[in-house]
Amino acid sequence: MLISIVLVSVLNVMLMAVYERIREIGTLAAIGTQPNTIMGMFIYEGLLLGLVGAIAGILLSLAFLALLQAMPPTFAFGREIITLHPTVSLADLGWVLLASVLVSVLASLQPAWRAS
Repeated sequence: MLISIVLVSVLNVMLMAVYERIREIGTLAAIGTQPNTIMGMFIYEGLLLGLVGAIAGILLSLAFLALLQAMPPTFAFGREIITLHPTVSLADLGWVLLASVLVSVLASLQPAWRAS
């Protein structure tokens, strides 16, 4: 579900970037820029968008995780008191980073093709 939200968000941002820069794209094409170069520019922008967004999300989640570890949530369950100790592995963070960047690049393909 989260991946589909990232996909639609990046696709929307990249489509709006293409539509807002119609004149710039036309100028680039008029001075002889190859369509593959224009396409690469938009794919690179999608890559950076996904990379910066994923890194910001990971940093925010690590800050929230540190807060939860400093003040662990407790719940009363009958006569028991349950204390949660949330953790996350580096492998999970790596997979999230990889998936976010990959989805961002895939979402920028269609707008990049349209721009070229």
